[in-house]
Amino acid sequence: MYAAYATPEEYKAYGSGSIPNDALEKALRTASRHIDSLTYNRIVGQGFSSLTDFQQEVVKEVVCLQADFEHENADEIDTILSSYSINGVSAQFGESWNVFIDAGVAMKRDVYELLKQTGLCCRLLR
Repeated sequence: MYAAYATPEEYKAYGSGSIPNDALEKALRTASRHIDSLTYNRIVGQGFSSLTDFQQEVVKEVVCLQADFEHENADEIDTILSSYSINGVSAQFGESWNVFIDAGVAMKRDVYELLKQTGLCCRLLR
């Protein structure tokens, strides 16, 4: 079975604590899969234990932050609409100044910038 890159205990250190305990493991596993997409499966290919200590620490933190983001914004992320307007009030979801979208994964831009520090997000690496 696929194991998340962060444990529930690590989530307590890095996450907001907003994800209920009964949904936490699934949220961390889903966020880890999304990290795999953004890193072109490099972690899967070389193994998490082969990453440097710095890379491991950053990936764990990013997984926890991403799980929070996905939990807190589930309705917006799951919608097929990119924008809507009702009685003069409008909302939109998509790539903006603070949201990054790649490979179908939405992520806070500052969290993606943190993940990029690992060197695992470069498309040119093999």
